[in-house]
Amino acid sequence: MKDLQFNRHRRLRQSETMRALVRETHLRKEDLIYPLFVVEGENIKNVVPSMPGVYHISLDNLQAEMDEVVSLGIKSIILFGVPAEKDELGKQAYHDHGIVQEATRFVKERYPDLVVIADTCLCQYTSHGHCGIVKDGKVLNDETLDLLAKTAVSQVEAGADIIAPSNMMDGFVAAIRHGLDEAGYHDVPIMSYAVKYSSSFYGPFRDAAHSTPQFGDRRTYQMDPANRMEALREAQSDMEEGADFLIVKPALSYLDIMREVKDRFNAPVVAYNVSGEYSMVKAAAQNGWVNEQEIVMEKLTSMKRAGADLIITYFAKDVANWLS
Repeated sequence: MKDLQFNRHRRLRQSETMRALVRETHLRKEDLIYPLFVVEGENIKNVVPSMPGVYHISLDNLQAEMDEVVSLGIKSIILFGVPAEKDELGKQAYHDHGIVQEATRFVKERYPDLVVIADTCLCQYTSHGHCGIVKDGKVLNDETLDLLAKTAVSQVEAGADIIAPSNMMDGFVAAIRHGLDEAGYHDVPIMSYAVKYSSSFYGPFRDAAHSTPQFGDRRTYQMDPANRMEALREAQSDMEEGADFLIVKPALSYLDIMREVKDRFNAPVVAYNVSGEYSMVKAAAQNGWVNEQEIVMEKLTSMKRAGADLIITYFAKDVANWLS
């Protein structure tokens, strides 16, 4: 044995202090974006059945939630609206007093330094549950773009700092950028859901957002999970159209895509740690099968290591507590 030659990598793993000294990837509170589901009505704080710890919250209960978020040191939130009324055109998405617009005003009036991101889509607001205008059973691409731009402008007028379009229509970034610029909002960035796969990991979110399609599915506009090069084409198009951030969604099963997006494009990359990823961990933890804190921190660190600059996660409050 004395003649063996090998490297002693364990020298840098001898203690927690030593491991921390050479740690390559770090997760910070500033990396976290916390999603909130705001609903119309009064005195509502109802748990989403498939997402323990996540709630539908009415505006009159939003103050306590925001106090907690800010006290934990979380710097940004993303708002999803669940309206009381829906129609074929999703008119509540771009109504001046829509639920996201009202929630945005509420938050910005009280916490002007908090970054408010508005999810810009139609699916929560349409009676058919699709992300665009539907005619004869088909989701119309170009006709939907005007409504997306209109929605984005109304959200910015309410005070949104960042627009996050999630609909996956071709040209949606170009349309929204044009709409914002035409309205004088040249400085408002777009956080594009550039790479959004048609994924079974979205199931609990559709429970939370009441956005399950009433017919068919979203495979004609969301991406095939088998495709890699298509993701890079999508990201390239969004960058050329004016995107300022690139979201990869879902995160955990697409870390390879996230790394490629980060390596190829000069823009902040956002991982969406989606509802199914959240709910699986919560269920396993409640059954005592996994250590929730350890597995969540490992998952989110893997997203940072894969290239994510920011992470949208329902675990944001938990992680902020653990980091403290």
